[in-house]
Amino acid sequence: MGMKFFRILTLAGLLFPLALIAEEATITVKKGEATSISLKPFGGAEGVAAAKIVQNDLDLSGVFLLSPPERASFSVGGSAGGGSLQGTVTDHSGNTILQKTYSGNPRAAAHQFSDDIVETITGHKGIASTKIAFTSTRTGKKELYTADYDGANVKQLTNDGGISVAPGISPDGSKLAYTGYQSGYADIYLIDLHSGARNRIIKFPGTNSGAAFSPDGGRIACSISRDGNPELYVVGAGGGGARRLTKTRGVESSPSWSPDGGEIVYSSDERGGPQLFRISSGGGSGRLIPTGYSYATEPSWSPDGKKIAFTIRQGGFSVAILDLATGATRIVAQGEDPVWGADSRHIIFSNGSTLTLLDTVKGRPVPIVSGLGKVSEPTWSR
Repeated sequence: MGMKFFRILTLAGLLFPLALIAEEATITVKKGEATSISLKPFGGAEGVAAAKIVQNDLDLSGVFLLSPPERASFSVGGSAGGGSLQGTVTDHSGNTILQKTYSGNPRAAAHQFSDDIVETITGHKGIASTKIAFTSTRTGKKELYTADYDGANVKQLTNDGGISVAPGISPDGSKLAYTGYQSGYADIYLIDLHSGARNRIIKFPGTNSGAAFSPDGGRIACSISRDGNPELYVVGAGGGGARRLTKTRGVESSPSWSPDGGEIVYSSDERGGPQLFRISSGGGSGRLIPTGYSYATEPSWSPDGKKIAFTIRQGGFSVAILDLATGATRIVAQGEDPVWGADSRHIIFSNGSTLTLLDTVKGRPVPIVSGLGKVSEPTWSR
């Protein structure tokens, strides 16, 4: 695996979505960590299916404890059918705190309702309506796939019959940049996920890889080797205005933006083994981030700006999280390729044949993609 600047992976098999939990399931959490909430049966032709999706979303959010109505602080109800979902949330006094109608795809509507529940009650963003993309070779070739955050609704995105790797999804989930070898060289392509239109946007001589969108979606950070060794660049989202940031004798890779777009964390082996550095997105000198490990790569900066998840190697690969305020690092799982969700609580990472959703507060792992041989390089919208 190594630093995986331009990884070539072999994957095969079938994918199954995360099974939705039963309507009467109980969510077990440590006392004091969750807000009690009850879920009433949903009406309408699609009510049962919508309720299961909402229940699964609230379970995976990690912030709620499903309780009987008489013991719940909040109650969720709704009706789904005919292309719309009507959702309502009331508090223990019966006051309506959320009432909204969602139109369109029933699954997408249920996810939106779940995110509104999370934000209304906790004040924090939810992850239910987000999308992921990842690398897989289910067809025997290295192709890219998209899915809902819970592993459902999987779609094959590329069908290039060659090497399509290193996906980077835009924060709003509308575009995806990736490295493809259709020209015989590693170039960066951009796909509009709504229309399917694709363009080759970065094609400098050498290798172009590791595209990561800025928080506003207007810029892309990536590795470009036109100067000899791979250096860190910032390029406009359309491929123009390339600006070199690093100037080292090492290899720079795996850029990830700070939430305000002012800095980029990346991996470099300029001092020997790969280490994490941070640099202004406008240029300057890279600064070493002490992690306590001799091998640190594939960083992901949390949307709240407080943490960086990354891959370490101690025999096998493990996922670690660095608290930027304290400098403390903790290992949270065996695996690699971590990426933060919009809530700065969950990460998705790969571990051979599985993509796993991990609640970093509770330490609860949930497999979301499996049965594909090897899957890797998850990227997550916000």
